[in-house]
Amino acid sequence: MITRFAVFEGTVAAEDIPAFRAAVLERLVPLWTQFPGNSDVRVMFGEERDEGAPEYPLILAISYPDRDAMASALDSPARHQSRDVTGEITAQYFEGRIHHHVTERHEFRG
Repeated sequence: MITRFAVFEGTVAAEDIPAFRAAVLERLVPLWTQFPGNSDVRVMFGEERDEGAPEYPLILAISYPDRDAMASALDSPARHQSRDVTGEITAQYFEGRIHHHVTERHEFRG
C-alpha cells in the first residue's frame, strides 16, 4: 500500500479558514474520491502546531494498492479537473506552496 500526500505549506488568513475548508470539502473532495483505484481519501485540516513549526492548513492523503493504480489516478480526468479547481481555491485563499510525497505504508496495532 502506498499513500500520496499533498502538503499545503503556507497560510490561509484566519477570516478565510471557514470558506477555504468549505471549498475543499464541497468542491475538491468529490473529485478526489473519484480518482480510480484509490483505497481511501483523507483530508486533514491543520489545527495546532509546535511553536516555530511550518504551517500546513491542509494535508491530503490518497492511498493506492500500488504505483500502477496511483499512476492511473494521476492521469485520470478527475485528477486533471481537481488540479484546475485546486488552482482556483488556492488563488483565492492560500498563500504558499503545495508539495507531494509518496510513502510506503506499514501498519502496526498495539
